[in-house]
Amino acid sequence: MRLVADIGGTNARFALSPRGGVIEDPRVLRVRDFPGPAAAIRTYLDGRRVASAVLAVATPVEGDEIAFTNSPWRFSREALRAELGLARLLVINDMVAHAAVLPHLDPSDRRAIQDNGAEPDRPAAVIAPGTGLGIAMLVPCGVRPLPLPSEGGHSSFAPADARERALLALIEADRGHVSYERFVSGPGLLLLARGLARLDGASCRARTPPEVTALAREGACPHCREAVARFSALLGAFAGDVALTLGARGGIHLSGGLLLALDELFDHRAFLRRFTAKGRLSRYLERIPVSQITRTDTGLLGASWYGIEPDPGAEGRWSGGDEGGAGAPR
Repeated sequence: MRLVADIGGTNARFALSPRGGVIEDPRVLRVRDFPGPAAAIRTYLDGRRVASAVLAVATPVEGDEIAFTNSPWRFSREALRAELGLARLLVINDMVAHAAVLPHLDPSDRRAIQDNGAEPDRPAAVIAPGTGLGIAMLVPCGVRPLPLPSEGGHSSFAPADARERALLALIEADRGHVSYERFVSGPGLLLLARGLARLDGASCRARTPPEVTALAREGACPHCREAVARFSALLGAFAGDVALTLGARGGIHLSGGLLLALDELFDHRAFLRRFTAKGRLSRYLERIPVSQITRTDTGLLGASWYGIEPDPGAEGRWSGGDEGGAGAPR
């Protein structure tokens, strides 16, 4: 039995895993309620003992010191392992866990947005807007496809019309560099709604991302409604850039609770318009399958598979991996 965790900027999800693909006793804790991961883990375990753990964390994993991008948590991998009395501690980027689970998902775990056949011998990508904008890749590599982390969510936002150019200038004046994550995330929904209202000389009633969603769904705030529509389109633009950069004929997979919470407000048509709006490469992108993962536990499931040796007879299906000191799976 080992501990698996999917730790973001807002929530820390924990479970026990007796083997790859099986999670038991899942529980969600709020990051802000704990000074760091050790306290949260002790609270979750409540006296239970485990020999090993896999922590999927929402930040780059490089060296021993881990500092979260969108929360104040930070820790030393070796100190945490010793404090918890673990024989083995693996720390991976959270999106690596999302990529690691892709070969193990059932067709029922996905909802098609652009229904073309994936090419299993080509790279795939998973994109998850949440507290930040996460992305990882799955690259074919013999019997064990290789999940690779990326910080592509921090790439520079590219406006496509006059309103987006005005929005970029407005936010850039306030915050400096404007990445896609500034807009395509939970906090980004709120920033979009407020920014769009400011462009029109108005104010926005929403004070939190869930309020943006609620007001948009009720039709009570035109800027919240526009923010959700822009969010869908900007996610499509970003995903199209990722698909071109990676040559992701293995598919683009969208994940995370934010898209599930948006539900019908996530505009697939607006997404696809911007996904394929890449000039001479539009037809190329029209042939790339796009799906939305409908499970909410993919981070934990991916962590449960991580660190398990590949099955030599798996014919290309992957059963895990390991994490090197510089953050690259061995």
